[in-house]
Order: sequence, then C-alpha cells, then structure tokens
Amino acid sequence: MARDYYGILGVDRNASDADIKKAFRRKARKYHPDVNDSAEAADKFNELKIAQEVLTDPQKRSIVDAGGDPEAQPNYGGAGGFSGGFGGGGLGDIFEQFFGGAGAGMRGPKPRVRPGNDALVRMKLDLAECYTGVRKEVTVDTAILCDACQGKGSQSGQSPVTCPTCQGRGEVVETQRSFLGNVQTVRECSRCGGTGEIIKDPCPKCDGDGRVKKRRPITVDIPAGIDDGMRVRLSGQGEVGPGGGPAGDLYVEVRVAPDSIFVREGDDLHLSVSVPMVDAALGTSISVKDPVGEEFPLDIAPGTQPDETITVEGRGMPRIRSDRKGNVVAHVSVAVPTKLDSKTEKLLKQVKNHRKDDAIVNDRESGGGFFSRLRSRFVGR
Repeated sequence: MARDYYGILGVDRNASDADIKKAFRRKARKYHPDVNDSAEAADKFNELKIAQEVLTDPQKRSIVDAGGDPEAQPNYGGAGGFSGGFGGGGLGDIFEQFFGGAGAGMRGPKPRVRPGNDALVRMKLDLAECYTGVRKEVTVDTAILCDACQGKGSQSGQSPVTCPTCQGRGEVVETQRSFLGNVQTVRECSRCGGTGEIIKDPCPKCDGDGRVKKRRPITVDIPAGIDDGMRVRLSGQGEVGPGGGPAGDLYVEVRVAPDSIFVREGDDLHLSVSVPMVDAALGTSISVKDPVGEEFPLDIAPGTQPDETITVEGRGMPRIRSDRKGNVVAHVSVAVPTKLDSKTEKLLKQVKNHRKDDAIVNDRESGGGFFSRLRSRFVGR
C-alpha cells in the first residue's frame, strides 16, 4: 500500500513547496536526533525527511498523486527454522535461496559521500549563432556544495560517527512469525539512510546533506557548426553528490529556431530562388546573403530550368572541429508572368514565331520539385 506522504507532513494535496518545507521544519523539531535520541524518533525523522524529498520532487510527486509510491521497494525476506531434509538439494536449500538466513540479502552500507548526477538544460539558438559559434549564459538549478559546512554536513565540522541503530551495517533485519516459521526481512536503516554513519550535529542550512539547491548562471561556449539536438558537455558542472561528493556533468542541448531563408541538411544550406523567365533563359547573377549577412554571387546559367539546383561550394555551415564548410544549394523556380502589357506580349510572340516551339506532354511523375519535398520534411521543426 502506498504511503500517505501528505498525511505524514500534515499538508493538503495542493500544498506548495514552501508549505511542505515549512511543515517539515515544524515537525522535524520534535524528532531531530539533537533533541530526541530514541530509535523511534530517528525513524519518524527519516520518514518526515523522505516525505519532504518526495513531495518537493515534481516527478516523484506526480507518482504519489497517481496513487503510487516512488520510494516503494520489494522486500526480499529470509526464513529460519528449515534445515536440509532431502540431501544436498532439499527443501531447506530452496527456502534458503529465496528467504536466506539472518544475513541474506544484506548488501552492507552505501557510501555517505557519492558522485552527483548529470544535469541537462536546453538552449535555443538561431542559425546565425550556429554559423559563427557563440558564447552564451544559461541558468541552471542544481545541487551545489553547501557553503556553510563545505559539504561535510556537520555544523561543527565533526566527522560522522557509527550509527547506533544498525551498528554501521546500513541495514537492519526485522523478524516476523508466519506459518513458514520466522521470516526475516532486510531493509535500509532509516536513521542513517543506509550509510552506516550519522552526523551528530547536522548543518542547519543543508540538514546534513552537504549540498543545497541553487540557481546559478553558467557561461557556455557553443562551437561553430553545431546542429539541432547536439549537446555540449561541461565537466563537473552538474549536481554535487550527497555528502559533498564530486559533481556530475552538465549537458547543454541545442535547439535551433527555423530560419526564414535557409533549410539546413547536414552541413549544407538549402534555399529557394525565384528567377524571372527571361533571366532563366538568358542567364544572370544574383546576390545572396549567408546567415550572418555576408553577400556572395549566385550565377544563373543561360537556359536554367525549373527545379534545377545550383551549388555554391564552401558557403554552407562550418564543420565542427574542421576548417571546411558545407555548400549552399539553391533550388530554382522560374517565375512566369501572369499579366503582360501589349509590348511584352508582342515581343514574346515574335520569339515564339522565331523558335517555333510547341508544347509537348512529358512522361514524368507529377508533384513538386526537390525543394518543396525537402521543405515538407522540415515542417514542424
């Protein structure tokens, strides 16, 4: 059955994080090891601490609200009173495998000082920032070293002492009688949290954990050529571990906003160019700006047809950890005038009579050109 974490702290289901922390501090005064050294008080204090941690963690709280228990763990028991009665592989051996003896399932204490978790934040960039690379500041909300105790968890700086409840084992054995005999279960010691050690004078700022949550700015160097979904790793900038353990890494995941001109595919930049009918026939040169506004020429060869592509080498995105760049690929559409003045109409008729071109039916697949198909692939990016 799931534990009632709200009931443990005496708060309603709509309580804010501030309300939950306030309720924890109010109840913890009665059961804190500094004022009450009984084993029952230690269990109650640990229960309050777990409830606060669960309800201030959005992911764990959602599990509680759905009727679950994020802290629930299966119990692997032990049963005494049965000895082998069927030779080398009797019933007693079977029960020993599944239930064990007094020490079955015991793993020993876990380290009080442990490495921290990695953290992930997202950063939104535009194409120009990806083109040049950029140094930007990102705000992260992670656990950092408690500056009051420097991660020791002790107000006076004293070293931890052996937990009197579990005698340093980090686990306790409970025995219950059943029709099978005495069933023994092993659980984590609630007083020391499984570490086998306790801090007699916990730091009031971090409650003996050695770390506190803090929002802090971090400067990130984004390399030129980075693409959507890529991550930049900042070593040692993640969560500080319990007991002031070494910090994990921070990963900055890049999200690139759609550009109004270019569609990126790998290191290449694709764009659409509309060319007047006469320019497509005679050829021309137009000026194109790259993502940072630098102009370069795009030469339209005489006789350019609709849906043709023109490649300009070395004007695309920089390749990460390389001096080379991708290409710019222009997808040409030919603009045919829908309205003609009399002079233009007369000239075009003269051209038609001179060339004597006739319309023909092409045996080709219907549908848009390459760029329209490419654009459809990027819808929603």
